[in-house]
Amino acid sequence: MHWLWTIIIGGIIGWIASMIMKTNAQMGIIANIVVGVVGAVIAHWAAAALGIGPMGSLGAFILSLIGAVVLIFILRAVGVFK
Repeated sequence: MHWLWTIIIGGIIGWIASMIMKTNAQMGIIANIVVGVVGAVIAHWAAAALGIGPMGSLGAFILSLIGAVVLIFILRAVGVFK
């Protein structure tokens, strides 16, 4: 059941990040899920490496959203999204 919540929340985070970065028209549901989940994993790993961590569910959501936005920014720089 945990993996189902991961997919749902990852999709929501990826969707919000794609709207922030104005790539929503180029991304489908699968891309939103992948960007949301991968962005969250990278952000939480980086925060742990820096010795900081989110406080509560809202903090984790915001950190995950920042990670997804940064991931889309990197993918844009590489040329995946225009």
